[in-house]
Amino acid sequence: MGQSLNLLPASVDDFRRVAERRLPRFLFDYIDGGAGAEVTLRRNTADWEAVQLNQKVLVDASRMDTSVELFGQKLAMPLVLAPVGMGGMTARRGEVQAKRAADKAGIPFCLSTVGICPMEEVSQVSSTPFWFQLYMLKDRGVVQDILNRAAAHGVDTLVFTIDLAVLGTRYRDIRNGMAGGLGPWGRLRSGVIDYMLHPRWALDVGLRGGPHGFGNIAPYVQQSKNPRDYLNWTGSQFDSSVTWTDIEWLRKVWPGKLVLKGILDVADARDAVRVGADGLIVSNHGGRQLDGVASTAAMLPRIADAVGTETTLLVDGGIRSGQDLVRALALGAKAALVGRPWVMALAAGGEAALTRMLGLIKQDMRTALGLTGIPNARDVTRAALLE
Repeated sequence: MGQSLNLLPASVDDFRRVAERRLPRFLFDYIDGGAGAEVTLRRNTADWEAVQLNQKVLVDASRMDTSVELFGQKLAMPLVLAPVGMGGMTARRGEVQAKRAADKAGIPFCLSTVGICPMEEVSQVSSTPFWFQLYMLKDRGVVQDILNRAAAHGVDTLVFTIDLAVLGTRYRDIRNGMAGGLGPWGRLRSGVIDYMLHPRWALDVGLRGGPHGFGNIAPYVQQSKNPRDYLNWTGSQFDSSVTWTDIEWLRKVWPGKLVLKGILDVADARDAVRVGADGLIVSNHGGRQLDGVASTAAMLPRIADAVGTETTLLVDGGIRSGQDLVRALALGAKAALVGRPWVMALAAGGEAALTRMLGLIKQDMRTALGLTGIPNARDVTRAALLE
């Protein structure tokens, strides 16, 4: 890197480096970090990198097609912008900008329950349906009301996160005071002083980007002034008693596609099929929950072998390039989700930077397809990998 001019970002990691300079430390670490010693966080990316593609030459690559079909819809590439809590804090009305970029790229955007922009605001971007991610809250009345709002505002696919029975221990958030316990100096250092050290963010998001609450749950939260208050409310509402019976209830009350996010076990995958989920996301919450668990690249082929013909498989965690998209297809997924990359791109330069990043990923994928001798993404199988 020291020998390059670095005039334009060329990879997902380049956008991350810009984002680290532009975001307040607590916010960058909240998004970038993982649970515990971040072993699983590192393993996620390393294990995708370790999956070797099989180069094939002298195959006609003059007509390449990165598109796939997912839940009856054609995607320009097998990629979905994953739900990211507080993602909208990285740029002014961030989820709105992300939805616009996703629409232009021909891929779905998934809004988080704890995103900044409410679904009502995101739905104004276009008539293109978007996905919505939900946690099971103790107040089932709130859950039902959120589902009704989602259905009324163009959400066709519900992503239900099931790996949050207990919140992961995230050392970076503790160190930065996100988990509470700060004295007066700590609050000043993590607040006003950090904002002053990042004036571009403070102006764009802090002053001009409000309101800063969690728009989707704002109607249900009383006396909240900032994201930390909303995080406290949400933490108190997470239901640790959720079982497969609750998912059966959800399947009955939600009329659209239901995708369960957080599957990392073959038996759990079979249960997801049993309760009627339309799809499942092989996920360890981006390494943010239980540190030391397997990577998604390691578990995807096992789960695909078990239930791949019975449901639609997706995967997230550590996807950083178009080559990774081809690897994911080869191991049995229909598409992959990225979370940190789209948020980092927004922080680096808003919608324009995210559009550029998605273009780079698509070009990476075209290269991988062309040089594995499989010019059509829908034809990718494990033959694309080196045995």
